[in-house]
Amino acid sequence: MIRPDAYLAALVARAQDALGPNLFGAYAAGSLALDAFQPERSDIDVALVTAEPLSEVEKRDLVAALRHEALAVPARGLELVVYTRAAAASGTPDSAFELELNTGPRMPFRATYRPDDRPVDDGLFWYGLDRSILSQSHGALLGPSASQVFADLVAEDLRILLVDALTWWLREPGDPVDAVLGACRSLVRFRSGEWLSKAAAGQRLLDTGYQPAVVIEAAVAAHLRRGTAPSGEAARDFQRAVRAEIRGA
Repeated sequence: MIRPDAYLAALVARAQDALGPNLFGAYAAGSLALDAFQPERSDIDVALVTAEPLSEVEKRDLVAALRHEALAVPARGLELVVYTRAAAASGTPDSAFELELNTGPRMPFRATYRPDDRPVDDGLFWYGLDRSILSQSHGALLGPSASQVFADLVAEDLRILLVDALTWWLREPGDPVDAVLGACRSLVRFRSGEWLSKAAAGQRLLDTGYQPAVVIEAAVAAHLRRGTAPSGEAARDFQRAVRAEIRGA
């Protein structure tokens, strides 16, 4: 896996300049946390943790320092979320962020300065799930390991967020490969308690005989650029079946 380590080091240095001693930790999240980053298709996901809530000045200084125009993002985009130590350790499903920044060469710019400003239609499940992934990660760009800083969700809260996520993705006309493999990752997490990369989750379900195997096989092959993606209809049917299992627990 090729990691954007130079970019991550520069991001942390700029965050330290902007936040000073308030910056407690910095963590590679998402595909980076799951050792599945692909430069041509993955976003760079980063979580920052602060000792205290951010002031408005700190929020705007951080956005100015990290937006793509100030620090070029070597991927589709940067998805950065800032939490306080208390929020990271809370184990709640709430969004609970201090700041969210989306920026990059192929990503619309958006800075969200408080959770109430986040449009509900864009999904509020991301944050709890991302913190759950980080709770199983032992890495850190700065500070203690993520597993020492982030608390996991309780089983019922996790189930609800997974259903919310699958429902949201079913409304989106997105990539059927991501749709199928994202559903695989959700189901593996639900069944085993373990977060895997999308492709690894697909392979895990294939190894257990999960059906329809042909849809998972096509998604894994397309993800590895070795075959044709499943149809959008097949992907949605697969997502519905996974959602039904998780919802019905």
